[in-house]
Amino acid sequence: MPALQPTRGHSTCGRRSKTGCSPVRVVDAMSGMVTEVRPPRRDEMAAYYRTLPFANGLPHWEPADAAWHGGPEPWPAQRPPASAEQLEKLAAADTADDSFHPIAVFVDGRCVGGSAAISFEVTVPGGRSAKMAGVTATGVIAAHRRRGHLRRMIQAMFAAALERGEPLAMLSASEGSIYGRFGFSPATYRTRWELTRHEAALLPAEPDSGSLELIDAVQARKAWPRVHAGMRARRVGELSPPPRHWEGLSDEAVGTDGPLRFLAHRDRHGDVDGIANFRLPWSATRDRAGTLVVQALEATNPVAYRALWGLLIDFDLTKTVVAPGRPRDEPLRRMLTNPRAMRITRETDNLWARLLDVPRALTQRSYHTPGELTFSITDDRICPANNGTWRVTADDSAVTCVATDAPADLTITLPALSSLYLGGMSAGHLAYAGHITQHTDGATGRLTRMFRTDPEPHNSFGF
Repeated sequence: MPALQPTRGHSTCGRRSKTGCSPVRVVDAMSGMVTEVRPPRRDEMAAYYRTLPFANGLPHWEPADAAWHGGPEPWPAQRPPASAEQLEKLAAADTADDSFHPIAVFVDGRCVGGSAAISFEVTVPGGRSAKMAGVTATGVIAAHRRRGHLRRMIQAMFAAALERGEPLAMLSASEGSIYGRFGFSPATYRTRWELTRHEAALLPAEPDSGSLELIDAVQARKAWPRVHAGMRARRVGELSPPPRHWEGLSDEAVGTDGPLRFLAHRDRHGDVDGIANFRLPWSATRDRAGTLVVQALEATNPVAYRALWGLLIDFDLTKTVVAPGRPRDEPLRRMLTNPRAMRITRETDNLWARLLDVPRALTQRSYHTPGELTFSITDDRICPANNGTWRVTADDSAVTCVATDAPADLTITLPALSSLYLGGMSAGHLAYAGHITQHTDGATGRLTRMFRTDPEPHNSFGF
């Protein structure tokens, strides 16, 4: 995970945002304790951060192999709690960005939990961008768990997101059993794969009219936004980058890991159309020596993509390539003479999606196959306006989603519909698992054909 720096949020922190949530105040009839749910003030930010795992030094991921981590161990070592100086730096940086919307729980004036929503845009099927609230940095201190604080924060963030015109919420779940009860469900996946150099060879291809170049961090910070913008326009599930997202790129070494290196591909006109960040970490053991870790690689076209991987999987004096956080359907596999050379070593869900406004969200995206489908939702307790029967109609020119009294072709749970939204999940599997009930013959197949996208959705960074 990233080092402690202001990438966990860039907030108004203490300045109520223009669409900030209204404070909620609850008085316990038995104890008389007063619970408030509201954005923290600037002078409360240190206490807010201390409730969050990434700042208080407590575990922030379940004890399982993480597909976003390139190291051989299951997950990186825990950081110590942030110092007062570090917390102040976070708060100072957060005041510069209105896209970050913190929320906190106070019990008798003491901050006992916090979370936040970051305003993103996400690419949805059809290449459009939809507004999205990215839920992040969530924690309740141990002595105050099981008291409904997380639910209160989620409800407050959902209400504020709807006020900002964000019909979707998404997150990366640190634990797989927490967020389903709030309507979230996996919508994208990510993998970590390994490849042994002596097994790696690319199939023949047309000569590359461009060129590869090792660049420094200053050049990389300029190139990444352009490459990401070109790639995001075509990749479903990709997010708009938060402010200062690439600001931390550096040529300096980090501990024993060695410095981050940057490889760029230029087209025949000299423009960068692909870039990779990689590292050659030091290892105390022979079995991990000679490992090259590709921390990020993106390209706007297949030629640049193939050229970047071609060099990285045949880098001098290395024997193993590791790539974390990659798509499940990585195209490189189909470019290898031996597709089995790429071995998936870790896989996990990535983005969990949650529709906050069903009709608005469904009209933001396009559909692979034109058609009409009527479905019922009956299980959304947090956003009850989503419950009812809806008819979505999609053709080549427009999409509509309206309430209807007509009989439903199928009944679907809100989490299942959220999983299907980006087009990477199987409606058939969800039906088999009991999340979809078909009432009209062929309705599940029609749902699959309308919603599915190819290639699978993917996002390249967490938040």
